[in-house]
Amino acid sequence: MPASSQERSALEFLQLVADPQRWALLCELARSDRRVSELTELVDRPQNLVSYHLRALRDAGLVSSRRSSFDARDAYYRVDTGRCLQLLSATGSALQPGLQLAVDRVPAPSRRHQRPRVLFLCTGNSARSQMAEALLEERSGHAVHARSAGSNPKQLHPDAIRVMAERGIDISGCPTKHLQRFARSRFDWIITLCDRVREVCPEFPHHPTVAHWSVADPSLEGDTPEANYAAFQRTADELETRIELLLGQLFSPPVKGNTR
Repeated sequence: MPASSQERSALEFLQLVADPQRWALLCELARSDRRVSELTELVDRPQNLVSYHLRALRDAGLVSSRRSSFDARDAYYRVDTGRCLQLLSATGSALQPGLQLAVDRVPAPSRRHQRPRVLFLCTGNSARSQMAEALLEERSGHAVHARSAGSNPKQLHPDAIRVMAERGIDISGCPTKHLQRFARSRFDWIITLCDRVREVCPEFPHHPTVAHWSVADPSLEGDTPEANYAAFQRTADELETRIELLLGQLFSPPVKGNTR
């Protein structure tokens, strides 16, 4: 009996990710956005081979790239978790309909756990990092101790305030802070949201897990106030998606591997 289109799609996906090098790349990108040069070091393979596998993953929609705001000659790669989840679910369903994944929102962690401490960093601490801090605190039911700071703090952007208010979160009174304020503080995770701040991020004590989310600065997108505001909405959506996944990581057993 010839395979159905769903079965063919499932087979193509399994063949794609069954390659050990592609699987290793996906695992690294699930931890942090990376440049090609970093991935070659992490998986210990030559750049031409890494680029070949990244191209295959990108063609399948599992990975995307964005030019670095620090150095436009470089690019950051990220895994499309939504696409991965879609294909994993479809693969299970192709084998047996009862194996289709049920996708539920990550439940708020119990306060019986020790509160993880997470610091979000960007350049101005005026939008992305403030939004991420507020979203993580709210989505975790305040079971996570989240903070944010910047390498060059600016005034909180009004569109960031508006977008968060639409999500029922008031950040209008949040002060902007310089990252040096937290230089001696203990955090479990340090997450950089800006390609520029990643290059100047200091070493923090107590060996926190370090990850990078290459999120575009919404204040630099759009030629009209409406387009600019839409960019802030997209940024909030992206941060919400990433934070839902981060919650699972914060309250799961640690995975061995390079934290940078």
